[in-house]
Amino acid sequence: MAGILAWFWNERFWLPHNVTWADLKNTEEATFPQAEDLYLAFPLAFCIFMVRLIFERFVAKPCAIALNIQANGPQIAPPNAILEKVFTAITKHPDEKRLEGLSKQLDWDVRSIQRWFRQRRNQEKPSTLTRFCESMWRFSFYLYVFTYGVRFLKKTPWLWNTRHCWYNYPYQPLTTDLHYYYILELSFYWSLMFSQFTDIKRKDFGIMFLHHLVSIFLITFSYVNNMARVGTLVLCLHDSADALLEAAKMANYAKFQKMCDLLFVMFAVVFITTRLGIFPLWVLNTTLFESWEIVGPYPSWWVFNLLLLLVQGLNCFWSYLIVKIACKAVSRGKAGKWNPLHVSKDDRSDIESSSDEEDSEPPGKNPHTATTTNGTSGTNGYLLTGSCSMDD
Repeated sequence: MAGILAWFWNERFWLPHNVTWADLKNTEEATFPQAEDLYLAFPLAFCIFMVRLIFERFVAKPCAIALNIQANGPQIAPPNAILEKVFTAITKHPDEKRLEGLSKQLDWDVRSIQRWFRQRRNQEKPSTLTRFCESMWRFSFYLYVFTYGVRFLKKTPWLWNTRHCWYNYPYQPLTTDLHYYYILELSFYWSLMFSQFTDIKRKDFGIMFLHHLVSIFLITFSYVNNMARVGTLVLCLHDSADALLEAAKMANYAKFQKMCDLLFVMFAVVFITTRLGIFPLWVLNTTLFESWEIVGPYPSWWVFNLLLLLVQGLNCFWSYLIVKIACKAVSRGKAGKWNPLHVSKDDRSDIESSSDEEDSEPPGKNPHTATTTNGTSGTNGYLLTGSCSMDD
């Protein structure tokens, strides 16, 4: 084990040339990041999860009720042993051939069987009140951590001149504010890692799981080798759009459609501007070029920048989804009077898989060929951030 630890903490990998771990030990004059500090994130992650449960129960739920958001779930499908067996053991989305066979077996028309499967699928989806409470918790946390990050960074020299991220590196002392900011973000992402399996399931579950892993690794990695200054820039930049998305989702659940559309447009503008503009031109510029010039490359420098490039790849993917949704909304608007602030519900639901499905078939469709449609839960998709804080 000692040999494995010595190999893992090899100074030639983690630190610049001629720097040792002994040089970064805490002294009376200065405090530096220590790997053991990160253990604090695990009990804090549990505390954050407990705070979330309390917040959703005693703060978010009363707010939802005050906004007339109902706790009622979708309509319950009537019990049917044959259809239940098909649903649980074979498929939740029967094709036309199977629908015809079930219709003859049960002496039901195809439309009724389609309606049963639609209702049965919706039974497994959370109520609007549950979604609102989750979004309100995320909105509150993102707003708090982004506000804290801005207040902290505006007093630092590296916000105004990113070259200060690398001056005197790695002998940059760890301040109390920076330590709190980092541990809070890391704790939140650990809490998301665990709660993601119990939260509302979405289409981008795999991408978000990858995002959380990259975020945790980046925060941990940059803390251990004291790249925390540039790390705070990445964190704050990626937190900037998250609160807007959650606010749009809350407006959608409360049926404030114009506010929802406006907030979604604001989210899209901030997201694309920060992720595709500011992040590569400002943050990647300093991590790739300014650091090369001032400090020079070393093994962990390459790993850190490769992870940031992976984050940028995720940013491009989510930006593509947002642009795709916007283009669909614009093209649909050309058929009638288009409101530039209106984003089609069906379009926005492309980024959300937990939206309720319609209980009625579109008018004029043949009941034998009608297909279920993805619902109208609006902007209640979670693109990052996520969150996306270190990368997010």
